[in-house]
Amino acid sequence: MSTPMAAAERRRTRQLLLAMITRLHFYVGLFVGPFLLIAALSGIAYALTPQLEQWVYHDALTTQSEGKAQPLARQIAAAQAAAGISTAPAAVRPAPAAGQTTRVMFDDPGVGEFQHRALFIDPVTLAVRGDLPVYGTSGVLPLRTTIDQLHRSLLLGEPGRLYSELAASWLWLLALGGVVLWWQRRGARRAPAANPQRRRQRHASLGIVAALGLVFFSATGLTWSKWAGGNIAELRHAWGWGTPSVSTSLKGHEAAAADPHAEHHHGAGGMDMGAQVTDADFDRALAAARHAGLLAGKIELQPPSAPDRAWKVREIGREWPTEVDQVALDPHSFAVLDRTDFTTFPLAAKLTRWGIDLHMGVLFGLPNQLVLVAVAGSLATLICWGYRMWWQRRPTSGTRAAPQTLSALFVQLGWGPRLGMLLVALPLGLALPVMGASLLLFVAIDWLRWRLSSPASVARTA
Repeated sequence: MSTPMAAAERRRTRQLLLAMITRLHFYVGLFVGPFLLIAALSGIAYALTPQLEQWVYHDALTTQSEGKAQPLARQIAAAQAAAGISTAPAAVRPAPAAGQTTRVMFDDPGVGEFQHRALFIDPVTLAVRGDLPVYGTSGVLPLRTTIDQLHRSLLLGEPGRLYSELAASWLWLLALGGVVLWWQRRGARRAPAANPQRRRQRHASLGIVAALGLVFFSATGLTWSKWAGGNIAELRHAWGWGTPSVSTSLKGHEAAAADPHAEHHHGAGGMDMGAQVTDADFDRALAAARHAGLLAGKIELQPPSAPDRAWKVREIGREWPTEVDQVALDPHSFAVLDRTDFTTFPLAAKLTRWGIDLHMGVLFGLPNQLVLVAVAGSLATLICWGYRMWWQRRPTSGTRAAPQTLSALFVQLGWGPRLGMLLVALPLGLALPVMGASLLLFVAIDWLRWRLSSPASVARTA
């Protein structure tokens, strides 16, 4: 093949690939756009929950009393008396600062799955300031739990998680595809204000500004997803990128094994041993953790979950600088059996921790929240602009032009580019199963439109 012919073929291939990116960008925006819009709007609501919680749950979270905090044992006893519960708490979060309450959390069948019943105790007066269900290991309050479940699953439980995984799976590709289209058209003359082309330019410009944040949303959101998140977790484990955590197993620790009372310690996993963990043990565990160097204001104490398990004490400060050190304590002597320090985490584990906290808007406080609101707001605006452009350019009833399809463009490519696209799409579809399944659906619909609009099909229906 001569050089001019080879150059012409390359130009033709680039034009076809650009047209396919344009068509795929349109399909994703059209069909996945509603889910992305819900995720963006619910994400804005979630980013604002710290201030909303402080307002809604002000009485439970704060206190006006002044003076020295009483021992945890007395605070826990007050919570047990108020709740009518005699067993030890599943976890306790001492008041992180003056003017704040201690959170005493119990296993309670009356609350939902993955929830605890939390009593908020004034550490000075022992008054009960609140009695609320809290969700998950982060212990979020009901308002944030509801918004989080809306953002994650549309309040539909496990089946609803398909929506958020679909949105997160396509968002990064939608953003990068927009960047490619903007780059190819960046030299175009600026259209007049009233020209429809101007709206496309505004859409592209806003997309470029928000692209990095959208890719970040997608990448971190996928870590929470069901199928893609499971694949990511396996990959992190295989590469040694997992987040370190203390071992609470007592096996191999002679002091613990020799403890004649080991079988009496509290278990949260359905084993009724809570009555054998005394309230004073929480003060001992707190003192041991402080002596071991866990000095953060926000800290959580978890008693042993089984006879062969140790205490787990962890810092829960997700703000910058991150404070998430942990220790495992012998249930008899309260000696440190194991520990993890955030400063020694592998870089990948630190990036994972920071990425999650950035996504949740807690790492840098208010500035972090404002950036999240701006990026999510940009995504919502882009979707609305995209739908407006599609509606204004939609085919009318008098239009008989053949529809633009991926299939028609694909068959015009050479075998090399076709094979390359398949080699990229196959592993992506396996790694991101919801993306793969939805891509097959897009392709099936596109192929039907192409076949029904072919000359032979048009001739048969004429």
